[in-house]
Amino acid sequence: MDQAFDPLNLLILAIAVVIFFRLRSVLGRRTGNERPPFDPFAARRRNNGEAAKPGRPEEAPGNVISLPRDRASEAKPQDAEPAAPVWAGYAEEGSVLAKGLERIAAADRDFSPASFLGGAKLAYEMIVTAFAQGDKPTLKNLLSREVYDGFAGAIDNREKAGEKLESRFVGIDKAELVSADLTGRRAVVTVKFVSELISSTTNRAGEVIDGDPKQIREITDVWTFERDVASRDPNWKLVATESPA
Repeated sequence: MDQAFDPLNLLILAIAVVIFFRLRSVLGRRTGNERPPFDPFAARRRNNGEAAKPGRPEEAPGNVISLPRDRASEAKPQDAEPAAPVWAGYAEEGSVLAKGLERIAAADRDFSPASFLGGAKLAYEMIVTAFAQGDKPTLKNLLSREVYDGFAGAIDNREKAGEKLESRFVGIDKAELVSADLTGRRAVVTVKFVSELISSTTNRAGEVIDGDPKQIREITDVWTFERDVASRDPNWKLVATESPA
């Protein structure tokens, strides 16, 4: 009997009572009205065919009620502005150029005047540089057969005469669309380039016979590019050149 009232046993009993009441205050008591435990697979079961209880809105975690959503409004915001026409900023509405750009864009969803002009400017610089250097392999990949034959012939004649063309590309001041059209699968776009070059030609003796190795010249070229819109090859090729007087 004395051992039951041992001070150590009394201390342990007091600690146990305190812990019990603290757990009860934190966890509470079940009254029969508690919300069932959260089941992370409930939504999955409903998606597999288990019907939700009628008459009650579906509750999301927390106190948020999921309302029916308009799928159409989610796919396209109601306040979204309509896309600008493909020719906007490059041609006048109703013009021949605008209609041509529309036809090409309808046949090739990846086409846009901005991306085309970016590629055309890069091609222009590459072709001018390759021609000056006599780089036929590069030209062959960028030119149609007819234009390549003309460029290659000029390179051959220059080499036979012992002439050397020195050309340094300074930059393109302007590149604007002149015309565009689609005939069958054949898309054709013409661009006017205004560029700055330093160019000169020397003979066998190293004497300058054309141009000026120190002077920047403004050059205007009108080039026409072509592409088969049904082809997997996204590249355009130069099919005609013109140098306006």
